[in-house]
Amino acid sequence: MNILPIGVPSDRIATMRFDIVIVGGGAAGASCALSAAARGLRVAMIAKGCSTDTNTSWARGGVAAVLSQDDSFDQHVADTLACGGELCDERVVRTVVEGGPKAIERLINLGATFDRRDCGTLSLGREGGHKRHRIVHASGDATGPEVQQALRNGVQHADRITTFQNAFALDVLTGDDGQVTGLIATLDGGQVVAFETSDVVLATGGAGQIYRETTNPVLATGDGLAMGLRAGATARDLEFYQFHPTCLYIAGAARVLISEIVRGGGGVLRDKHGDRFMVEAHPDAELAPRDIVTRAISIRMAEHGDTNVFLDLSEISGNPHDLYPGISRTCRAFGIDIASDPVPVRPGAHYMIGGLRTDLDGRTSVSGLWAVGECASSGLHGANRMGSNSLLEGLVIGDRCGGAIEPRDAGPARVRSLAGERSPQVRLNLTDLTYSMKSLMWRHVGVERTGTHLGEAASQLAFWATVTQNLAPPVPQAWELRNMLLLAQAMTDSAAHRNESRGAHYRLDFPAQDAHAVHTDCHLHDGQLQITSPCREEASA
Repeated sequence: MNILPIGVPSDRIATMRFDIVIVGGGAAGASCALSAAARGLRVAMIAKGCSTDTNTSWARGGVAAVLSQDDSFDQHVADTLACGGELCDERVVRTVVEGGPKAIERLINLGATFDRRDCGTLSLGREGGHKRHRIVHASGDATGPEVQQALRNGVQHADRITTFQNAFALDVLTGDDGQVTGLIATLDGGQVVAFETSDVVLATGGAGQIYRETTNPVLATGDGLAMGLRAGATARDLEFYQFHPTCLYIAGAARVLISEIVRGGGGVLRDKHGDRFMVEAHPDAELAPRDIVTRAISIRMAEHGDTNVFLDLSEISGNPHDLYPGISRTCRAFGIDIASDPVPVRPGAHYMIGGLRTDLDGRTSVSGLWAVGECASSGLHGANRMGSNSLLEGLVIGDRCGGAIEPRDAGPARVRSLAGERSPQVRLNLTDLTYSMKSLMWRHVGVERTGTHLGEAASQLAFWATVTQNLAPPVPQAWELRNMLLLAQAMTDSAAHRNESRGAHYRLDFPAQDAHAVHTDCHLHDGQLQITSPCREEASA
């Protein structure tokens, strides 16, 4: 029986019953809901904000799919494997890649409008790691909003999907046998509800808000991953967090993503002296994998004592204002003309590569618990995600998940509340504690790591987690902080466990790559995080 700090007595918790409860409404969650509803299942979708407040809505690049004659599934698979640092599951990669064309077709049938050439065929861009032009995009740099709107239209017209907006999912409920029995959440207005169901799908997106610098929306606090860990699921490869190389960097402004599609169109990176530095860093220059571009920028900033480098769009073929209207509008608000002025950029936390370990249909290690999209580790990305493969994964595996779930009789969802069981004598400054955590993660568990810094971070995070558990009031800000601290601890411990550099994980004290590629598993046992590499002994044999 789950014990939750919800501040409401258990006998005042209402119940609702659905075949499937999905937490999150982005590309993965909505695709799952539509697939399940098409089979006649009754679906509840729990949205933390409104239906457009998703990580998908913030995506700027596009969807990778093989749609041209000079491309092939084999080439897309090969590109993904090359980028993944030997940790991709080739079977998963091929299945997702081969599902790309149908995923794009489903979006178009739902009303998505993608950019096209004069002849009417889809206009395909190119991003880092991709050897072919295969990025489907909308309005140049606004693919995420277009994808979200199309899926939202589909969900709104599906009779068997009920959406709960501005709700907060607290935890997955499990029975004595460890199987899922439901989900506890607070609805808009504060009512606490237990959703009774045999199957919960976590599709909550990323966790960029654990870092000071991030491209993610404020809702991206790692809730799904934290809920999955507390429910007993195993997470995998949490040390691999992708930092996007180019976020607009202006003091006081949100860290707006400058899409990789800009570099794919000819944008180049320069330091404060105007020198282009990526040519010497990698044969593919600005279109090298993201981890390489990010570290090259970080090194150049450190060498010059700068807070940023610059993205130069002046040599792009065509009018940048027409090609990238979203970026143009944002920069213009700060007096920057992207056609002539260098755009200040720096790396920011962008994508959680690791996640809850799943199979190709989204099954986790807990019966009845599923995970899709960014909060899952399906085996597609390995150690370093390739640009625009993320929306592809959410669309393909989300659809597969909705088609694979077979509801069972889960029985009643029981929960015990901590209401009235404690009366903290000290009031926490949750805002200050959250910012302190974000700054610590950026300094010690960021682009470059060391064992010393990881150890210091682990000690501080453990202290903050205990303080939050004992003293925080039952409010959403505290629940988010609880989730972020658990995930930050899991990431830090996983990073300390991996004594090598691979993909998005770079250790200054272990700069070489280990000869054996192994995964890192993480799970909670008696309230303590346990980190293992289950294949290490086999790899060393």
